[in-house]
Amino acid sequence: MNARWATDGSRTIAGIDEAGRGPLAGPVAVGIFAVQERDLPYVRKIFRGVKESKQLSPEEREKWYERIENAAERKLCAYHVSLKGARVIDAKGINSAIRLSINSCLTTLDVPHTAFILLDGGLRAPRAYAHQRTIIKGDEKEMLIALASICAKVARDRRMVEFSKRYPEYHFHVHKGYGTKAHVDEVRVFGLCPIHRRSFMRKYYLQSDIAKSPVIR
Repeated sequence: MNARWATDGSRTIAGIDEAGRGPLAGPVAVGIFAVQERDLPYVRKIFRGVKESKQLSPEEREKWYERIENAAERKLCAYHVSLKGARVIDAKGINSAIRLSINSCLTTLDVPHTAFILLDGGLRAPRAYAHQRTIIKGDEKEMLIALASICAKVARDRRMVEFSKRYPEYHFHVHKGYGTKAHVDEVRVFGLCPIHRRSFMRKYYLQSDIAKSPVIR
């Protein structure tokens, strides 16, 4: 979605978080949830009680995501999720992939450089955003970051369910690409498929084994 922010002097405030930094397969997702400062009190009211994505069940995340969609339709907020897949992660590294996604989120929503950006953990926005704050465990402390984490997690989980239909051998809809014992066992039986992060597989395979691993189309 694309949001052209109002020019009536109301400041933009945005929360940013990522999901899927550590899995062996699938994309990394960065979510952004942005509001106008004038709308923030009401937004905090309608999202009162929200928790960061890891503390919610999949069903609870979907319900909160639906509420986010409804609020966006009412133009009380704007949100976006950028996903970068295994090819980008392997070529540029996970941190660069996340930075590219942060840039994509801010660009897609046309977030002005005067905005106040709240980021989780060690995330950083581009230097052009002079008013930014990185918060350790920010997804637990700041509602806007928690909502961004839900956006990222729901979008990534949905993508992994789609991949599971294409590559049913790996049951991506169950483990979402994380390095569970079941997933590692599946890789050892079937090899690597196109969405596996080869740079993440070195603890399980020699580099030569990764290079010759069969690719399932």
